[in-house]
Amino acid sequence: MKNNRCGQASILTDAEYSKLRRQLKTQKYKLLLDLAWYTGERWGAIVQLRVSDVYNADGSPRETITFRSNTRKRRPDGSRETRQVPVHPVLAESLASYKPDDSLWLFPSRDYQKCITWRNAYDILQRACEKAGFAAKGISTHSTRRTFITKLHRNGTSPYTIKKITGHRDFKALERYIDIDADQIKGAIATL
Repeated sequence: MKNNRCGQASILTDAEYSKLRRQLKTQKYKLLLDLAWYTGERWGAIVQLRVSDVYNADGSPRETITFRSNTRKRRPDGSRETRQVPVHPVLAESLASYKPDDSLWLFPSRDYQKCITWRNAYDILQRACEKAGFAAKGISTHSTRRTFITKLHRNGTSPYTIKKITGHRDFKALERYIDIDADQIKGAIATL
């Protein structure tokens, strides 16, 4: 699916995100996409969120979302780090309109004993892509992470701040996520 993108997941526009979101029929899966869009976290960690990582005891959304270290991808040295992300106002609205099931997990499996798997989430995204007419675009669960980081970069956020937000340890790993388009290159040359 990503052959045209040389192995990189596609970057999404705001319009594509909105169109994908409309294809999701349940608030639960809309929230899954919203969390990926507004936190830039990997879907493997998002599906493992506990209700307590996102909501206060009274059911109100927290001001920050906690992605526990044991749910996040290991670094080359084997370490993992807990990541906390401030809740964007649009994400806060999505969280406020969602009522979690009576489960430990924000996205419980059918038996409520564990969370849905990354594969379940991937299948949900792929069905939404097909319905939206994006089947050949190269969208994957990593598209939201790449888009999040690219948007921060294009909006002028310093690489140091992006690194802090995303939990990257070095710039080499971070730079693979940033998509530089032809207009940015032309604009840079025009400043000479």
